[in-house]
Amino acid sequence: MKVLLVDDDSIHLMILKRIFEQHFADVCVAKNGKEALRILEIDSSFQVILTDIIMPEMNGIELVSYIKESHHISQIPVIGFTSGDLEKFRKEVSDDFHHLVSKTQDFYQLVDLARLAVA
Repeated sequence: MKVLLVDDDSIHLMILKRIFEQHFADVCVAKNGKEALRILEIDSSFQVILTDIIMPEMNGIELVSYIKESHHISQIPVIGFTSGDLEKFRKEVSDDFHHLVSKTQDFYQLVDLARLAVA
């Protein structure tokens, strides 16, 4: 499975990358939504995208909106995570995400959600 991880927290991103590399052969990382879009312009073959919601430059909500409007990548499931007010985001934008979860949850649960998203 080919996975794109997007998070401005470098420690969180490093942990996620290591965990996902244990389960999937191809893992790519981006530090914000703009960087993720640059990656997606070059390579649209990702099977799932996991993104933080609250990030500088381009947040996860803006990123998923762009993805859903772009026909060549709109079919890629996007899992959002946040350390912010999860219920607020679920009310506002949950339809745009395949899953929307708390950033503090078990990292391995994100692996399971990624597997379910592409099953």
